[in-house]
Parts: sequence; structure tokens; C-alpha cells
Amino acid sequence: MTSPTFRTLPDGALLRSARPGDEAGILSSIHALAVYEREPDAVENTAEALTETLFGPEARAFAHVVERDGEIVGIAIWFLTYSTWTGRHGIWLEDLFVDDAQRGRGYGKALIASLAALCVERGYSRLEWTVLDWNAPAIAFYRSLAAAPMDEWTTQRLTGVDLAALARSI
Repeated sequence: MTSPTFRTLPDGALLRSARPGDEAGILSSIHALAVYEREPDAVENTAEALTETLFGPEARAFAHVVERDGEIVGIAIWFLTYSTWTGRHGIWLEDLFVDDAQRGRGYGKALIASLAALCVERGYSRLEWTVLDWNAPAIAFYRSLAAAPMDEWTTQRLTGVDLAALARSI
């Protein structure tokens, strides 16, 4: 199976790679995800930044979308990783979101399956992402796909003043 850049889903929705012009719909989904994840004021992203990030000359992030009746109702935003152990790339799924009113239609599974297909097609060794500990519906969904938790690993992050302070230390 090859990864779809365009696929009609059983209910007529379209699963496709994001393209210029999708920025407003993607950003709307990002804002809705932030609300869902209890961080409604955390989004600093803009449509202009998405244009550069996803479609600019140095684009390093990618997106698949589900479009239904001309509206983006689901997104998967991802980028490449690299495993020093396998010597191959992988995909990091940064954000997966399906609009509340569109859940239960298989869109989330289709988005993740499209990334899995891309991994297989390109010989990538893994597809990874994080999930909030309290997000039981998402965790159950991921388990239904046979995703396994990485219990021995804890995500680490530096941001803001701490990031700047460490940068100055060199």
C-alpha cells in the first residue's frame, strides 16, 4: 500500500496532503486542539507562519488533512525524525485533531494510517507521538491501533527564559 496524497474516505470526505490555502483551516484546528488540551491561550502560530513552515522553501513540517464539504475537519501535523539505532528516519506526529462534531467517522484512524503507510513506503522505522496522561479517550484510541506506550521515557523540554539562559551559557 502506498501513502495517499489524495484519497476519498467511505463517507465522501477527502484525506489529502495539505496544500497552500489550507492554513486558516489548519490553524482553526490547532486552536480547537489547544482548547481541548486546556491551553486555550497558548497558540502563538499564525496562518503566515504555517505558510512558511508547511510550504516555504525550507519547510520542515508537513500536514495531512481531512476535508469534508469543503472544510478542514481533521489534521495530522508531522515532521521527520532520525533513529541513530536503526539508521533510518521516522515520523513524529506533532498534532492529531478531529473536530468534535466529526469524531467517530474514522478520520483520526485514516490520518494515522496515512502516516503509517508513508513510513512503510519510505522505509521509515517508526511513527511516534505523545499523549497527555489525562486524555483517556485518545489513549484508548491509540491502544485500539496497537500503539504501545514508552513507559520508560519521559519527554524533556526547555522553553522561554530557561532556554535563553542555557543558550547564553555557551
